[in-house]
Amino acid sequence: MALVKSVFLRSFWRSVRNGGGKSPVIAGHKLLYRCNLECAMCPFWRREDEELLTVDQEVRMMDSLVRAGVSFLGFEGGEPTLRKDLPEILLEAHDRFHTSIVTNGWLLTNRIREIAPYLDLLFVSLDGIGDLHDRLRGIPRSFEKAVEGIRAARSRVPVAISSTITSENMDDAEKLVDLAEKLGVGVTFQVAYNYSTAESLMPRGDKLRATLERLLALKERGAPILESREYFTTVINSWYRGIPWRCKPWMTMNVDPQGRIVLPCYTLREYGGQEYVWDVDVRKLWNTFDWGPYEKCNRCALACYLEPSLFSWTNPSMIRERVIDPIVAYLDSGVTPQLVDA
Repeated sequence: MALVKSVFLRSFWRSVRNGGGKSPVIAGHKLLYRCNLECAMCPFWRREDEELLTVDQEVRMMDSLVRAGVSFLGFEGGEPTLRKDLPEILLEAHDRFHTSIVTNGWLLTNRIREIAPYLDLLFVSLDGIGDLHDRLRGIPRSFEKAVEGIRAARSRVPVAISSTITSENMDDAEKLVDLAEKLGVGVTFQVAYNYSTAESLMPRGDKLRATLERLLALKERGAPILESREYFTTVINSWYRGIPWRCKPWMTMNVDPQGRIVLPCYTLREYGGQEYVWDVDVRKLWNTFDWGPYEKCNRCALACYLEPSLFSWTNPSMIRERVIDPIVAYLDSGVTPQLVDA
């Protein structure tokens, strides 16, 4: 518990301290592209991995992120649990950051004991109920294995279902909220983005709007949806009412499997890395890079960009929802709070 508290306090202090200039608060890092599933909307499993970073190189990357001001580090893939050295990597991350991973859940039952001590939040991907999830993920029994993994993990670490809303699964969004409530976990939604090397499944039109409005209503009624109320209203306002939001892509940093920085963002570069993070003065780069052309992009609805872009210390409801309430819940239960969507 003492270690968890120190990670939380350090993360909170970094988030406040870095308000004087542009610096990343959140970082996402793909440990590899290889995956044991073949999701229709994902381009990454289709890529060949180069030589992956060793644990020592991962630590070198993490130390660069600490110097840059990062507080929250999320590991992605591909499938992170395919790496045998995942516990060693997570141990190092947990000493430095609020740490999370996204997994498809297939190997979770077997690996949760060795990784849970080093996680503050675990995301398990589910994109529909039963056969629909299996079809979108390309492999039979994927739904069964994911739910199995959630059940094995939920007593050891805070868990959230991570769902990608596509043109094919909008009818299952509320069912996934019901499933999250039955399993006693959270749920987070991302709207699919059309990558150049994946199937075009980004949802559009009135049906997407109705889905977002239903999720907002469920959120307001107390459903365990991680996105803020502002997330849903902002997407609806931008895509359906012509009211843009100002993206702050500098608040989120992405690092590819070789340790290269992805600029300006995850989606527009399709995770194409450039310079190695340990070779760069990130704070200097962040404050000299021309972010202006991307502030009105509004092309994606990824919470890792939208949520931190919306946060304001002058918004009382947002401060309550994302700072005060999580701290109170933390003090009551000992579960690490979410000051920024991880």
